[in-house]
Amino acid sequence: MKIKQLSIFLENKKGRMRNALDVLADSGLNIRALSIADTSDFGILRLIVPQPDKAKKILEENNFVVKTGYVIAVEMSDQPGGLSTILGILDDSDINLDYLYAFVDEKEERAIVLLHPEDIDAGVEALKQGGATIIPSKDVYNW
Repeated sequence: MKIKQLSIFLENKKGRMRNALDVLADSGLNIRALSIADTSDFGILRLIVPQPDKAKKILEENNFVVKTGYVIAVEMSDQPGGLSTILGILDDSDINLDYLYAFVDEKEERAIVLLHPEDIDAGVEALKQGGATIIPSKDVYNW
């Protein structure tokens, strides 16, 4: 139920993000989802790729600092209030959310949110009990 995510730490320098993405592209690794957060000194590029361990190794071989972690992929209604419903399940279970990112899967006509709660296992359990549709990692990696 947990999706392995890469977090790449990038200096805020022109071309640094592109360089990381080129490394992945040159290795034939396609990105399934991404998010970036930045400060004045650095950024964190969060990625979902089909082969996260291979991607991590290749990025580190190219002098990138990479950490792995986990997120939960949840299907949500692609209409007003869809995300609020999912967040309500976590709130009702007193689960704090560190961050999220979302996108629309037009092929399947659904919206997907990737969630990173403070306690990933408690988040999975709360979402299951709340009736949310959790998307398995094999499905996410094959989008």
